[in-house]
Amino acid sequence: MLDFWLFFKLGFNHVVGFSAYEHLLFIIVLVTAYATKKWKKTIGLISIFTIGHSVSLILGAYKVLSVDLQLINFLIPASLIFMALYNIFIAGKSKSSSRPIVLYLFILSFGLVHGFSFASYFSEISKGSSSLLINLVEFALGIDISQVLIVIATFLLSVIFQRILRYSQRDWVLIISSVILGLAIPILTKNWIF
Repeated sequence: MLDFWLFFKLGFNHVVGFSAYEHLLFIIVLVTAYATKKWKKTIGLISIFTIGHSVSLILGAYKVLSVDLQLINFLIPASLIFMALYNIFIAGKSKSSSRPIVLYLFILSFGLVHGFSFASYFSEISKGSSSLLINLVEFALGIDISQVLIVIATFLLSVIFQRILRYSQRDWVLIISSVILGLAIPILTKNWIF
């Protein structure tokens, strides 16, 4: 039981802690555009992202597939920038102007990228563990619960800003996405690989 809480907390803190806050920012930028009015789409997007990061977490943890961590550290802020720009360009536009299948494929690929980062961290903390699968499930549960809490917090902030403070959906998306874009650019330049 002690191991459960240890790996659960490590997974949870890996997302909500400030040592890897890019994951927190990605969840926020992912759900901001759909938070209050399209909650079903939000659940779908988060599910696609979760499938992606779960697959790569398993592949990385079991060393089936290894990806250069330097590349992953570059692609994570690139995924933030992509999603922020995507939100900025679709903010206030009609449904027909967005391409959902393309978005879903990008979200899945970004989930894979983020999962390899999780796998790298998980591999470090689970060295010498005799029950890798159980620890992996505990770690993944921590990640997933933290994501759910981030989604709920983003929903609540969306409600406060849009319904109580009367920000339009478009303005809310532009503000949050612009802030995240501003935070992601220095992370990208710090991890530049070219």
